[in-house]
Amino acid sequence: MDLNQEYAAHQGALMRAGNAASAKDRLAHLTKASTIAGRISMFQQGLGAAAACAWSISQFSAAGRT
Repeated sequence: MDLNQEYAAHQGALMRAGNAASAKDRLAHLTKASTIAGRISMFQQGLGAAAACAWSISQFSAAGRT
């Protein structure tokens, strides 16, 4: 997994959510960001990386926003 690519995709999804024209579009972008955060978290947990906890929290936080 290319973490830099995943981090960039996550950040891009969050920025698109912030600029979304509608609540529906915003939710779609936040859902995408949450999915990416989940992939990052699973990868980091597989490596035993300490940062994995932060991505798990990020995933659940983004999923709860509307």
